[in-house]
Amino acid sequence: MRLGARAAFVDGELVEGDIDVSGDVVADVGLTPAGRNGVALPGLVDVQVNGFAGVDFASAAPDDYEAAGAALAATGVTAYQPTLITLPEDTYVRALTTVAEAQARFSGPRIIGAHLEGPFLSPSHAGAHDRANMRDPDVEMMDRLLAAGPVTHVTIAPELDGALGLIEHLRRREVIVSCGHSDADAATTNAAFDRGATAVTHLFNAQRLFNHRDPGIAGAALARDSVVVTLIVDGVHLAPEAVQIAAAAAPGRLALITDAIAAAGMPDGTYALADRQVEVHGGAAKLQDGTLAGSVLTMDQALRNLIDLGVGMEDAVGAATTVPARLINRPELGTLRPGTPADVIIVDDDLAVVLTLRAGEELFAAS
Repeated sequence: MRLGARAAFVDGELVEGDIDVSGDVVADVGLTPAGRNGVALPGLVDVQVNGFAGVDFASAAPDDYEAAGAALAATGVTAYQPTLITLPEDTYVRALTTVAEAQARFSGPRIIGAHLEGPFLSPSHAGAHDRANMRDPDVEMMDRLLAAGPVTHVTIAPELDGALGLIEHLRRREVIVSCGHSDADAATTNAAFDRGATAVTHLFNAQRLFNHRDPGIAGAALARDSVVVTLIVDGVHLAPEAVQIAAAAAPGRLALITDAIAAAGMPDGTYALADRQVEVHGGAAKLQDGTLAGSVLTMDQALRNLIDLGVGMEDAVGAATTVPARLINRPELGTLRPGTPADVIIVDDDLAVVLTLRAGEELFAAS
């Protein structure tokens, strides 16, 4: 099936010509005659999304994932990790059971597995998380959560007692570990990377501030060329210069995330983020005390925002596709190389999504 694209991004390079899909894989690229429908990109990969289109993943029923998935597909997302903030253990278990059921039932965007953003976080950098639900690292509790559902990614504050041992334990279980919501200094952060942590969750946000004599978690991550840094590029969480510094310091290892909540794609109003009540106005999601509480960002808008800040198209597309796919150990999802899964989007000249395919199946087509 020819998609009618005039060009495609293949392994970070723009290749002129159409793309052909056979069954659930990419068959060929660079075909002539080229089409006119726009540029084909790998499907966007969001490794941190708390909810979408009125659905909060902490309280969702299995059917809710179908509605959220359809809305995500319209923004170009073909794979994602439902993210659960700090919760009581029994709530985690219920939510993870639902993730497992939704993963098995629906053929929308791929549900890679759950990202647990907690409960092993620093109360001093809680952000919108409820400190009452935070816990010191606990291997037995973690194993109960791993048994409850498909946990693929965990964010941990590495300075907590037992954190480094838990990082090693999770890596033995092939779970991705990020450092975040943390007061760790650079030495402690580097110790976490040495033990197997491979990323930092929403760089600069909810973590020890960078200082030229105390670079903290952000400085350690930017200086270490094996570490992926994830950013919320919504114009609210970060100043433009902070994004530009991260992009310049971490080429090829910057991953866009939305950190979206149920309000994404919805009108302003009051929404749930797990057990928190969030007010959304003018593109910002906040608790009653003014603390930022996730975002209403979409991945396609994050891509456009990054390009508007001067990041080149190749690097920006990589930050929405190749880098997050590599982070979650699914590199086949971040490329359009022949033989890889046909998770493909087509964007127009304004980078608006006009077509989304997952494994060759049409999930969204602009009218």
